[in-house]
Amino acid sequence: MSGIILYKSKYGATKKYAEWIAERTGFECIKTDDADIRKVQKYDVIILGGGIYASGIAGISFLKKNISKLKDKKIIVFFSCASPYEKEGYDTVVNYNLKGELKGIPCFYTRGTFDMKEMTFKDRTLCKMLRKMVAKKNPEDYAVWEKGLMEVGEDERGDWVDKSYIEPIIEAVQ
Repeated sequence: MSGIILYKSKYGATKKYAEWIAERTGFECIKTDDADIRKVQKYDVIILGGGIYASGIAGISFLKKNISKLKDKKIIVFFSCASPYEKEGYDTVVNYNLKGELKGIPCFYTRGTFDMKEMTFKDRTLCKMLRKMVAKKNPEDYAVWEKGLMEVGEDERGDWVDKSYIEPIIEAVQ
């Protein structure tokens, strides 16, 4: 069985997961932006991983654009985010990203990182504004993404990347 892992990683968590999956499977691992559909079509298994940005899985557009050429392939998706796992949040991401021809593709959660110092100016500014708004709420009323946003202080780093998150993905490949 041959396979390829495509990933889009802004701050490194998704890349790390993709590399760990590549180590375990022997699959090639490349950035989604560098993927050529003619090459990807040659593989039996396509794994796509991306970070979550405004509920969208980074890189999912590659699958949306090319799904008709990959119908006979085993496709697996995973996403990384700073928020802790909650079924409601997971379902929201899956339903938002894997609809239409992508519906039913197995999708897996991996927890990522959060570091304001490493963010782009735009992301840092947005997070600071969001944190101010969320801080006014009762923590018991936080949505899952708000919990992740507020879990780490503004000058702290949260790193929840853990190799155990790839186990269900590895099982899905087999």
